[in-house]
Amino acid sequence: MKLSYLVLPLLLILNYGCGKTEPSGCQPASVESEKPAMVTYCNAKNITYQEHTSGLLYQIMDAGTGTVAPNTTSTVTVQYVGKLLNGSTFDSSVTPFTSSLSQLIDGWKIGIPLIKKGGKIKLIIPSALGYSCTGAPPIIPGNSPLFFEVSLVDVK
Repeated sequence: MKLSYLVLPLLLILNYGCGKTEPSGCQPASVESEKPAMVTYCNAKNITYQEHTSGLLYQIMDAGTGTVAPNTTSTVTVQYVGKLLNGSTFDSSVTPFTSSLSQLIDGWKIGIPLIKKGGKIKLIIPSALGYSCTGAPPIIPGNSPLFFEVSLVDVK
C-alpha cells in the first residue's frame, strides 16, 4: 500500500517508537539480537560498514563538501530510500524531504551528522533506533531493522 509522498515521510521517519518500552506490552528486540541479520544484509549487499557504539551500522558513500555537519538542532533536507532487510522498499522520497533532525528516528539522528551537505550514507538501523516493537503498521513490522540510503541535500 502506497501512501501519499507528503504523508508517508512523516509517518515513517518522525520520531515515534524509538526503542522505548511500549504500554502495549510489546518487547523491544535488543541490538545484539538483530546484529547478525544486519551484518548478513551488509555482506549480501557488499556494504563495507562501520559500527557506531549505538549498534548502528553505516557506510559513508560520500562525506559531502559542506562546511558544517548537521546536529540535532539542524534542519535537514534529504532524499532517501528505505527498505526492510528482506529487500522490500517501504518508502522513498520523490522530492527532497525537509525536517528538523530532532524530529527523526534515532538512527537518523546518529547517522546523518556523520556526513555534510552533499554527502551520501547507507544506514542499517537496529529496530531500537527505529520503530522498536511497535513498527509502523502496516508497512514496517515491529522489531524490524531498517536500511536507508540517504543523500543530504541541505543543512540549515
